[in-house]
Amino acid sequence: MDLNKAMIIGRLTRDPEGRTTPSGQTVCTFGMATNRVWTDATGTKQEKVDYHNIVAWGKLGDICTQYLKKGRKIYIEGRIQTRDWEAQDGTKKNRTELIAENMIMLESKSSQNNFAPKPAAQAKEDLPVVDVNADTEEQDIKVEDIPF
Repeated sequence: MDLNKAMIIGRLTRDPEGRTTPSGQTVCTFGMATNRVWTDATGTKQEKVDYHNIVAWGKLGDICTQYLKKGRKIYIEGRIQTRDWEAQDGTKKNRTELIAENMIMLESKSSQNNFAPKPAAQAKEDLPVVDVNADTEEQDIKVEDIPF
């Protein structure tokens, strides 16, 4: 049995580009970067960035084109595929892509603008207001009322 499954979490390196094929199918392409940080044997902190080409088809492609922007942190799940072609100058080219089957946006809409922490005053404004001093009616919980 074979398995071709990839899961990555990273940030978009460019805005998604949506197109329609001549047959009418929607396709969206964009780039993602994933960072890896580790400490080597000498105790020095190391960091490496990998760049990925993502392709989303159909309804998922429409959603990616509409909602994703450069810098947004997302989760992508799909399969790895390599395409080969001959360039106009006669050289052979290839490109490895992750064909998206699932996408999850990992940041709230309010945090996607600058990706920086909000000032404390602005963060407080976004919190719901709950009046803890309001009159609340004491209710007894009865064993018969528990649904399980």
